[in-house]
Amino acid sequence: MQNFQFPIRFKFRISSFSNDFTAIDATGKTVAYVKQKLFKFKEDIVVYENENQAQINYRIKADRWIDFSATYTFFDNNGAELGRIGRRGWTSLWKAHYEIFDQNKELKFNIREENGWVKVMDGLLSEVPILGMFTGYFFNPSYIVTDVYDHNVVRIKKEASFWGRKFILEKLSNLEGHEDDDIILGLMMMVLLERRRG
Repeated sequence: MQNFQFPIRFKFRISSFSNDFTAIDATGKTVAYVKQKLFKFKEDIVVYENENQAQINYRIKADRWIDFSATYTFFDNNGAELGRIGRRGWTSLWKAHYEIFDQNKELKFNIREENGWVKVMDGLLSEVPILGMFTGYFFNPSYIVTDVYDHNVVRIKKEASFWGRKFILEKLSNLEGHEDDDIILGLMMMVLLERRRG
């Protein structure tokens, strides 16, 4: 994923049986089309160049069957490992906390939910008849990505929407080399996991 401009928007499709979304940059260019294969015991995410699904750019695969402590590895279209993402222990039950590692398994970035109460309130009120239909407009979690020195790098936030299907990714500081690829792939996987949690 090169030659794109922030902010990047993730927009989920609601007319599809698969869990998929399109990533679009600030110029309106499609950065990626992400498709999660359903009914798989082990997560298998395909990142295409665009909605045509003709060119696979990346794959994200789980290291085990559906499991809270699974890690998800990023591969390029030649099968070379680029990095991985995993949840940070049981603290992720309250506030989401993920870690992104490079291909040498060195920690590069942390992803932390900025306010755990947003998810709690969304979960509680979404069960209330009628009122639950509108929680997507009021409870929108945000996640901050920091480097190993605790500097803010990017932020992703769910935008107000009826179906909770839009996210915006904003850059907060400069990135080096292919760091943006690792971060974006990690956030793509995280968004799929967090949407499942509510």
